[in-house]
Amino acid sequence: MAIQAQRADAAQPRAASGGVESTASTQPDISGLAAREGYAVDVDSVLLFVLGVAILAIGLAVSIALHEIGHLVPAKLFGVKVTQYMIGFGPTIWSKRKGETEYGLKAIPFGGYISMIGMFPPAKDGGEARSANTGFLSSLAQDARSASADTIGEGEEHRAFYLLPVWKRIIIMFGGPFMNLLIAVVLFAVLLMGFGSAQASTTIGSVSSCVQPAGSSSTECGPNDPAAPGAASGMLPGDRLVSIDGTPVTSWEQSTETIRASAGTALIVVVERDGVEKTLTLTPLLTERPVFDEAGKPVTDAAGATVTTEVGFAGIGPAGELVQQPASAVLPAVGENISGVTHIILNLPQRMVDVANAAFGPEERDPNGPISVVGVGRVAGEIAALDSLSVESKVASMVGLLASLNIALFVFNLVPLMPLDGGHIAGALWEAIRRGFAKLFRKPDPGPVDMAKLMPLTMVVVIVLGGMSALLVYADIVKPVNLFG
Repeated sequence: MAIQAQRADAAQPRAASGGVESTASTQPDISGLAAREGYAVDVDSVLLFVLGVAILAIGLAVSIALHEIGHLVPAKLFGVKVTQYMIGFGPTIWSKRKGETEYGLKAIPFGGYISMIGMFPPAKDGGEARSANTGFLSSLAQDARSASADTIGEGEEHRAFYLLPVWKRIIIMFGGPFMNLLIAVVLFAVLLMGFGSAQASTTIGSVSSCVQPAGSSSTECGPNDPAAPGAASGMLPGDRLVSIDGTPVTSWEQSTETIRASAGTALIVVVERDGVEKTLTLTPLLTERPVFDEAGKPVTDAAGATVTTEVGFAGIGPAGELVQQPASAVLPAVGENISGVTHIILNLPQRMVDVANAAFGPEERDPNGPISVVGVGRVAGEIAALDSLSVESKVASMVGLLASLNIALFVFNLVPLMPLDGGHIAGALWEAIRRGFAKLFRKPDPGPVDMAKLMPLTMVVVIVLGGMSALLVYADIVKPVNLFG
């Protein structure tokens, strides 16, 4: 399954342009403690990683179970006989029969299905499945019809799926993806209204010790690197910006704009430190800084060089905070995620080429590209093991990850190809169109669409999806997506 990677830094907003560009900052030094307690730290990190993966696996299993319930409930309401409700694939590890339906769990938990009788209509020449005599591809369709006919017991013909009106079949097949959409809406509501979205606060989160050239990857200050203005003014991580030149600071973006426009000008900055206001003098330095796009990535020119601009620079970065959002923000967030996953699927061939180039070459993985369930599990484990995130931020990130996963399940299952739910929906819609035109032009009813004829295409789709899944799993093992730097 192709799932869009989502950045999970719930409380780590990107520093604004007037913030930190140097990685040498005045952060607490815990290296000595880590050296003394290294074993315990490593064990704790491994346990947290495993916990994150387990939470993701349970969340995925619950999402799949609810997806199948979305099929099961309307099928039973419409009178279709459902013989099995299974979570997973492969050997059955537990099952229990209740009424006419067997409920169970299988060994491989990444999937699920319900078995309804009479999925395909019989052949038109009498209703009995014919023996294969026209080659392998034709035998696939005939075998599918025969298997479908075998599920219908004596006196159960009226309970076959293919005999339902088109609108009932669409409701049954859409019920699964709709459950994933509903789960995503609920999770996004919990995330945005309960935890909030990550935003930059007016509290300083980091202070650079020095100013380094734009694009520098150095993590230490050199002897010729000038001191960063923020550090020189006496600013410390944890200081809250109160005012700049007498103007109250209401947002980090406001302070950034002032700093960028004030190169060489002494600014009187009031900060609150440990409940006490302190007055500092900050003189932003005119420096060449990279230009970032809306996604936070450096802008490059036609030659591939990073585009820069000269602005005032202080060398300070914001601390993140979670700001609760109104209910009106939930559906736009869901829509944005649907759009992102749809874009990935529409461009999946090129995306898979990029994944292959990264997996077998030196290129890095696109953090906004597709990843497998293995990759999502790894991201969940890394979120749980991150020391830089609070427990609240970790929980928020996991909720966001599960919400995005359900959006991926919703969009992916609506792709109009068999054996996906969207393929059955497309077949039902085509049947409605055929019958509608026949009725309009007073022609004989063409009857149900023989979806069994699509079995050769279905096999191709299964093989292609299997190949893509194998490639994504391999890439997520040898060249995982790097979401945390």
